[in-house]
Amino acid sequence: MKENKYITPAFITADDLKRIRKKLDITQKEFAALIQVSKPTVERWERSGENITGPVVLLIQMIDKYPEYIDAIKVPQKKLPLRLWYMHRQKVCSIIDVDEMRRQVVVTNYAEHIMFRAFGAVENPSFEMYTEFLESRCFPRTRDKMKLILQDLDLPFYDPFMIIEKTEGRMAEDDFWIRIER
Repeated sequence: MKENKYITPAFITADDLKRIRKKLDITQKEFAALIQVSKPTVERWERSGENITGPVVLLIQMIDKYPEYIDAIKVPQKKLPLRLWYMHRQKVCSIIDVDEMRRQVVVTNYAEHIMFRAFGAVENPSFEMYTEFLESRCFPRTRDKMKLILQDLDLPFYDPFMIIEKTEGRMAEDDFWIRIER
């Protein structure tokens, strides 16, 4: 049986880590969030004179080679009052920023396949498209015994946003859901 071999370094140093962090122009805290470790871990790595080993070595090598990837996964600054995270399982597909008073919608897509995006191929959805999207993540208005369902959700009337606040927009047929951030 053929054995695969790789040129991944066995370790990186504190200087390598600092160089990458400075190349990305991010703090230790931001770097820790990026690579999913604690800030004290990054601090310890950067302070120590010891070699750093483990999966972080490959990750640092990849970030060094493809720093533009970090920009592709960066969360945009929130400029509108409401943010919805459209998720598939634990993967962020789209971030939808909304100002309901001004009827503004701004979407940032992270999913490459349009089937995983909140508005498909549409990059600049209208407010009407946003309201249709919300309703698509709820049970139908015409559902039999809808008043019982609303009662179970402790809602006085059918409102897609209020339903999503209670159900996270989860549907029986798929693994998509919505997290609301105010």
